Amino acid sequence: MSEFIKVTIDAESGVATVVLDRPKLNPLNRQMQNELRDAFVTLGTDDSVRVIVMHGNERAFAAGADVKEMIDWSLEDVQREGAELQACFSAIASTPRPVIAAVNGYALGGGCELALCADLRIAGESAQFGQPEILLGIIPGAGGTQRLARLIGASRAKDLIFTGRAVKADEALAMGLVNQVVADDAVVSTALALAAELATRPALAVQAAKRAIDAGLDTDIDGGIAIEEQAFAGLFGTEDRVIGMRTFVESGPGKARFLHR
Repeated sequence: MSEFIKVTIDAESGVATVVLDRPKLNPLNRQMQNELRDAFVTLGTDDSVRVIVMHGNERAFAAGADVKEMIDWSLEDVQREGAELQACFSAIASTPRPVIAAVNGYALGGGCELALCADLRIAGESAQFGQPEILLGIIPGAGGTQRLARLIGASRAKDLIFTGRAVKADEALAMGLVNQVVADDAVVSTALALAAELATRPALAVQAAKRAIDAGLDTDIDGGIAIEEQAFAGLFGTEDRVIGMRTFVESGPGKARFLHR
């Protein structure tokens, strides 16, 4: 049983919800990281799960790493704990299912890096994002220098990381850090509605699209096109491809009911 991570699965829709629950601002200590990793590894291999929504509470998605745990780390501690942290966040980012982060309040430091592991981010109007590690004499250590730069570009990422400043939701939207900004009390419901919509899409095709996009970012354009070509061809062996194309021809777009196989 997890102490700080609560997981529920709606069997009808195929939407799983992962709630960060470590009062008051969800600081990411070692136990919480391990519970997160275990939750996403399990959900990523559960065929009943088609989309995952992750959120915190009204005050914070996650306010960052637990600095009290880190203050007396030796170099050996940093190497060990850093590897564990990277393994946790990589497990989330590489989850085959699409992940939506619903962000209220603070998403700072490790909390921002956690949100970056999601595929889509929906923010409340009062949400704040930032990588303030520089103010502690360090830099982001859970993928922030890499995922943030890939998402919003190197120049904007350097601005946030060099200064340590936090940005509000409207600026985060303008720079492409989040996909949508809604009222604070509508963040989770909006994310769940989007998840329910995505869950109606053919699961194998959605997962193939995620793999192709993510893998393509790690290679050149020719390599990316080759990855796409292989994923595209592979989907022609699925039942959902047959259903989708036949329904389109017979009834028009958007009317197929997929079997997710």
